[in-house]
Amino acid sequence: MKFLRFSDVCTSGFARDKRVFIRADLNVPQDEQGNITEDTRIRASIPAIQMALDVGAAVMVTSHLGRPTEGEFKPEDSLAPVAARMGQLMGRSIRVVADWVDGDFSVAPGELVMLENCRLNVGEKKNKPELAAKLGKLCDIFVHDAFGTAHRAEGTTYGIAETAPIACAGPLLAAEMDAISKALANPKRPLVAIVAGSKVSTKLTILQALAKNVDGLIVGGGIANTFMLAAGLKIGKSLAEPDLLGEATAVIDAMKARGAAVPIPTDVVCAKSFSPDAVATVKAATDVADDDLILDIGPETAATLAAQLKQAGTIVWNGPVGVFEFAAFENGTKTIAQAIAESSAFSIAGGGDTLAAIAKYGIEKDVGYISTGGGAFLEVLEGKTLPAFEVLARRAE
Repeated sequence: MKFLRFSDVCTSGFARDKRVFIRADLNVPQDEQGNITEDTRIRASIPAIQMALDVGAAVMVTSHLGRPTEGEFKPEDSLAPVAARMGQLMGRSIRVVADWVDGDFSVAPGELVMLENCRLNVGEKKNKPELAAKLGKLCDIFVHDAFGTAHRAEGTTYGIAETAPIACAGPLLAAEMDAISKALANPKRPLVAIVAGSKVSTKLTILQALAKNVDGLIVGGGIANTFMLAAGLKIGKSLAEPDLLGEATAVIDAMKARGAAVPIPTDVVCAKSFSPDAVATVKAATDVADDDLILDIGPETAATLAAQLKQAGTIVWNGPVGVFEFAAFENGTKTIAQAIAESSAFSIAGGGDTLAAIAKYGIEKDVGYISTGGGAFLEVLEGKTLPAFEVLARRAE
């Protein structure tokens, strides 16, 4: 994937005294009083901003926050709390600019301003051409550094990339593009994907896309139950989608045709009710009773999958394989997490529950790359080309 990196633009000296427009992802959680409760995204956005300031650029940064109505400003939609927190972290004061689309504001070399919530601008969500034209005139260099929005073709993520004199990827987005390319475009084989979650329907296109590319496809959670049904096993009253058995069988057959496999659990952990204090019983996959709920893979299955992961060249992980939030049903996910940590494979992981599992088992430093964009990461796994990637690659030519 060819694209221009903002780090290279800065190293070349071109950014000095230039107006740099950075689209960051500063969509942070806030409490009812508007206080920021978690600032990871603000911290993650600072390297690109600091890179621009260090070379003497005049820096503008913007982001969406919440779900505002275009053209209707409400105090709770303001990026002012974000600017205040970023200012604390960077040891500087950051001016917030409202109604900025027409460029009626100044920004000096070495200065950083926060442009108010971009989703307040009329035409942002639908990337209206007249807005895109105005956005491109605001800067000399556009920097896309918000992977979480890379799957959306909006004014500040796509339109400006077409109309700005130069469009490039910031360090956060470049790292995602590099990791995705390494894992999916040029993977070291065997390539093993773990796709887990409650429903096949939400991950069906991902499973179909991966079945054409991976050497091993591990399914978990409710998805695994549907695959067990497709393999002729009973699953009691477990969560499953019987109407998608044909699709599950097609994925199994597609893998088989390529000499690859979808491992079906040989043992499972069952309970009679879905609760943290439910009694957990390990059973052979052939012995599930009519009133059983399958809440995790069994130890034998977990050990088999762990051995497979340790032999992999590349691992893509999206979703825990059991109800890991309950201690009695966490062994499968814990075993998978530890196997990924111990594997020499390049691993890329994404999705909210996956990140929670990585944090729970303390393996952050052992995963090759942790993707921060939920929807964007899933669309990449579906085989889609993200709008941000497409426009930056085109502009790099």
